[in-house]
Amino acid sequence: MFNALNRYLSRLDGDARPQQRDGPGYGFQVLRNTSLDLAVEPWFDYIVGINGRVVEDPDPRLFAQEVRNCAGGSVALGLWSAKGQRTRVLHVAVPADTRSLGLSLQWTPLALASNVWHVLDVPANSPADLAGLLPYSDYVLGTPDGVLHGESGLGELVDDYIGRPLKLWVYNNEYNVTREVEIVPSREWGGEGALGCVLGYGALHRLPAPLDEPVHAPGETMFDGDSANTGATADQFTSLAPPATDANTFVPASSPSDFLVPAQIVSSPPPPPAGSAPPRSKKKERHGHGTSRLDDYFAEEEKKSKALDGNIAASKTPPPPPPKAGGGPPRAPPKAEQKVDDGDDDVD
Repeated sequence: MFNALNRYLSRLDGDARPQQRDGPGYGFQVLRNTSLDLAVEPWFDYIVGINGRVVEDPDPRLFAQEVRNCAGGSVALGLWSAKGQRTRVLHVAVPADTRSLGLSLQWTPLALASNVWHVLDVPANSPADLAGLLPYSDYVLGTPDGVLHGESGLGELVDDYIGRPLKLWVYNNEYNVTREVEIVPSREWGGEGALGCVLGYGALHRLPAPLDEPVHAPGETMFDGDSANTGATADQFTSLAPPATDANTFVPASSPSDFLVPAQIVSSPPPPPAGSAPPRSKKKERHGHGTSRLDDYFAEEEKKSKALDGNIAASKTPPPPPPKAGGGPPRAPPKAEQKVDDGDDDVD
């Protein structure tokens, strides 16, 4: 049922996106960031607004000119993140000498962010298990060995690499890191599929927001699949962020080969080495808002329950012992024999 729903939503997205060629469904995807002081993640972040206006023209020269006009001051960038499909505003200082930001950009539809595969189940001893894929928290973003188009793109690439090592870019939601995984597809591992894992694709399997971000209030949606709200408007650029301290440079996109770049982690521990998965024994603590209150509440209720159980046990008498094994219930007196004796007395 979910696969049919995903295909239906994908067809709707495919019909709606091409009509919005220069509309809010597009933005400058960040391909490379040369400064770790700039809180912008390659591949995940799209620049959809600048100085309170929505970016509607795909010409990078106009965008670069707008940045140069802010030399010596700061520029407000409207960023749309593929992680949770949220929009934020980032104020960046533009130096007077370089007059650029240090970003490599490419005009791209925002629908590209939904072109990911969610790892749902990983059987033991499968190629996915041997490669270190983690169920329910790993997302396949792409591969340096080819370009993936649509839901069947990954399957077609896997068929071309049967028995050969295939490199995949995998994002882990629990640890908020992107790593490169090498997997050898095979159909002889003893189960179904060449990868040996169940994959989800479509609107129900988009990238969620990182676990360290605040939780939505009741009634709010974490994912907004409406095509009309996929982009951004000027009214959305209302949140403020501290400006970056160091200057950066703007570099236009050079070639399509730089399209997919693993995310750079800002102000966080470095990602594990290539080919290694995050440790399975550790689990990142989820949102801690209200956790201590819930723990106190459960501890108090448990204490009350134990006290109540103690009072009930003290007031009750112990139950009778069970019957002996093989004894069975007591038998009733033989009423039939009594009737026969009475009949004999009547005859006498």
